[in-house]
Amino acid sequence: MRNKFTIDIDNSINSGQVFLWQKSKNYWYGIDGQNILKINQKGKIQSMQNMKTSFLRKNDDIEKIIKSVSRDKTIKKAVKKYEGLRIFNQDPFQCMISFIISSNSNIQKIKSSLEKISRKFGKKVVIEDQEFFLFPKPEKIAKASISEIKTCGVGYRAPFIKEAAKMVTEKKINFEYLKNSNYDETKRNLRLIPGVGNKVADCIMLFSLNKLDAFPLDTWMIKILEKYYSKEFQIETKTITEKQYEILHEKIVDYFGPYCGFAQQFLFKMERENYEKKWL
Repeated sequence: MRNKFTIDIDNSINSGQVFLWQKSKNYWYGIDGQNILKINQKGKIQSMQNMKTSFLRKNDDIEKIIKSVSRDKTIKKAVKKYEGLRIFNQDPFQCMISFIISSNSNIQKIKSSLEKISRKFGKKVVIEDQEFFLFPKPEKIAKASISEIKTCGVGYRAPFIKEAAKMVTEKKINFEYLKNSNYDETKRNLRLIPGVGNKVADCIMLFSLNKLDAFPLDTWMIKILEKYYSKEFQIETKTITEKQYEILHEKIVDYFGPYCGFAQQFLFKMERENYEKKWL
């Protein structure tokens, strides 16, 4: 089947995957690790430093993926409404820190903390008369003190951020290895990082480590499954245990298939828009 990759850039950026992005006129500008990206409304992407990027995952066979996840009227409705919604392939270290910060937080707060981290520890770059701050390299954060990291508004997560950076620097976490590992092995490794639970690990895997079978289950997604899929996934409790998360994930993969991460994004986007929740 021929791959017709078209992207709705506004909806894809405003879907809870990325935070260090801002819109100026008809372009979105974003930080992706050591890269600065510029995307127009048609989804044409440019690295402002002429670096290679696979950020938009243009090799995904979207028709195949959407056909695979379209299992019922709810997901079909979400797919139809947000047809151009796509999953990004982010810089793994930035993605990891973003979702460690995301615990018990909201999108505006996450964005603000990440901007402060970039300003404090990242390199300043001026392009097209605009000032950007690259996301700091792991070594820079690993060397920072916990009190310095705390000034970025991350609260109790500061030691987790430092330790995560340290583990990447010491090669205890190897992103290339994890990209080539299966879901279970990747999750097992990520869970060794303080502040990385099941949901955060699933976000890192889905948005930066090529695991399209990851399905982050936060309170929003639990509510969505209870509302639309109570027959398929019987969820009896508001908070789910480690074991329940594991069993639920297996049922989800069984139901939505190997690209269930896309189903998660479509459902999450639709429900948050229904409640008119704020994005970037």
